[in-house]
Amino acid sequence: MSLPRPFHAVTAAAVVVAVALGPAQLASAAPAQELPSADQLRSALLTAADLGPGYSEVPVPQSPSPEQNPSPVSGCDALSALINMHATQPSPTNPRAEAEFDGPDGNPMVTEALTAEPSDRLTSDFNAVADALRSCHTITFNAGVGDTVTFTVTPVTLGDRQDAPAVRLDGTLAGVQLNAYLGIERFGTVALAFGYFQREGASSQAASMQYRTAVAKVERTLGAKAGSTAPPTVAATQDMRV
Repeated sequence: MSLPRPFHAVTAAAVVVAVALGPAQLASAAPAQELPSADQLRSALLTAADLGPGYSEVPVPQSPSPEQNPSPVSGCDALSALINMHATQPSPTNPRAEAEFDGPDGNPMVTEALTAEPSDRLTSDFNAVADALRSCHTITFNAGVGDTVTFTVTPVTLGDRQDAPAVRLDGTLAGVQLNAYLGIERFGTVALAFGYFQREGASSQAASMQYRTAVAKVERTLGAKAGSTAPPTVAATQDMRV
């Protein structure tokens, strides 16, 4: 049995929106530095083959409109504000790519988003989201159909960098144990948001393995080290071809 679709969709969309740094880039002037294109970001995303047997890519759910669910998240004020702000903001204009995958029978679920923006703006946005994650102790998701789930939030380390922000979420919905791991990372002018959601399981081993796979693919494809403030080399190469 797969995760309940309303929860599955709202949780994935809300978390990816919040930590992919989208809300800050609205109708801004053209960036002063070259950024990777959406196609280049897409090529750096995980694929079902990267994740292993039994995984399949699924359509990324749309975030609920303000009319459908004006406040999909409560608790953890800083992170809730970032997520709920997205519900009333236009789509970001900077390059962005995202993907979602289901494991066998819809469990686990993996989400990934890459967003590019000028380095100084990304630093500000990344730090805001990192601070929001670190300040969280509990957070409640409202699926908009009468179902809510409250998670306890615990800081963890998912990858090789000890200071890369990541958290573990634990909660229950209709008596079913739900567990998630969320991590964000930067690669110069590109931000990564990663989510791993599972039902009736709490092991971090698979989540950490998939997160490391995602980080390694971004490093390899875009030519930027995790945690670096230097722009990806793929952007410089693109600029030389223009």
